[in-house]
Amino acid sequence: MASTNYRPRFGRDIRIKPDRPQKPVGPRCCARTDCPNEGTHKVPKSRDNLNEHLWFCLEHARAHNESWDYFQGMSDAQIEAFRVAALTGHRPTWKIDGRGRFRQSNGGEAERYDDSHGVFGDVAEEVRPPERKFTAVQLRAFEILNLDAGASLHQIKARYKELVKRFHPDANGGDRGAEERLKQVIKAYGVLRAAGLT
Repeated sequence: MASTNYRPRFGRDIRIKPDRPQKPVGPRCCARTDCPNEGTHKVPKSRDNLNEHLWFCLEHARAHNESWDYFQGMSDAQIEAFRVAALTGHRPTWKIDGRGRFRQSNGGEAERYDDSHGVFGDVAEEVRPPERKFTAVQLRAFEILNLDAGASLHQIKARYKELVKRFHPDANGGDRGAEERLKQVIKAYGVLRAAGLT
């Protein structure tokens, strides 16, 4: 913690980072030479130098902002290039080709980028998900539902609904065989649901 009543020894300040001398801040005059008011509002000097400012009174700052056109003197192509660059905050970007390589916008050397999921374009070879191993109980559940082991979630749910309607006791006049088949369908669906397949 810096002490406010620091006294340098030997007549010099030997601290690693001594305090900077503070400049006295007085009231700023308006940048308009014919204006006697205080400059309380800052505006950028130019489009090319946005970090340097002019100080105006409220009235002249308002007049400056109303008349200032950032794109004045720029062609349509320059304005469009500015608009496109503004989408990425005027930072450099890289284009990615269909083979998963990216190239800097200025035509630099291409580097390989692993795009196995095809997010940035078409991949050369089709990426297939790894085949899932099923237990004997799960394979039997697919068999009861009369589905292939690679059936999708949508196919499993659709077949389950279809078989429940088909073997429901109300649809079969209380037939015991249909009721037993319905129990098997419900149990098979429960097995697949427990395995996270539905």
